[in-house]
Amino acid sequence: MDSKIAQIEFKDASGNSKTLSDYGDDKVIMVVNVASKCGLTPQYAGLEKIYEKYQDQGFIIVGFPANEFAGQEPGTNAEIQEFCQINYGLKFPVAQKVIVKGEGQHPLFELLTEEKPVATMRPGGVLEAKLREKGLITGKAGDIMWNFEKFLLDKQGNVVERFAPDIVPEDPMVIHAIESALRKS
Repeated sequence: MDSKIAQIEFKDASGNSKTLSDYGDDKVIMVVNVASKCGLTPQYAGLEKIYEKYQDQGFIIVGFPANEFAGQEPGTNAEIQEFCQINYGLKFPVAQKVIVKGEGQHPLFELLTEEKPVATMRPGGVLEAKLREKGLITGKAGDIMWNFEKFLLDKQGNVVERFAPDIVPEDPMVIHAIESALRKS
């Protein structure tokens, strides 16, 4: 996996420098910006479920805590890891907190949003309208809308799909995209 995205460094839970390629070549990777105090936080359970189902086939999820959306991830890195273990028993990696939009945006999220500037929206979904109504959608076109936006990378590290936050991990669209990416060489 030698795409630009796969080579961008970030800090893992222990503070060690990592890249997505460190999780292995020939992997399908889902990158998700996460938060522990969001109405969408229960998606952690769905993420863990799909991780456990597909990990033996070459699938991995990497969570990136972010606090850009109404301050819904205020914890320290240690508190975030503890929350994920106690409440969801996560086995997939959750990295250290990063900035996913705006000033100081982590280069990984800068490139992810550049390569896939538009997320697939949930049919009939109302999240975007509710956020707009409350004045919570800010930034530029292509920015991440909210917590739990999901980017799916193929085995070469290219962004093949981006799902809006209100599309749950177990949604048939997400499952189809994962299975399709796993089948391709």
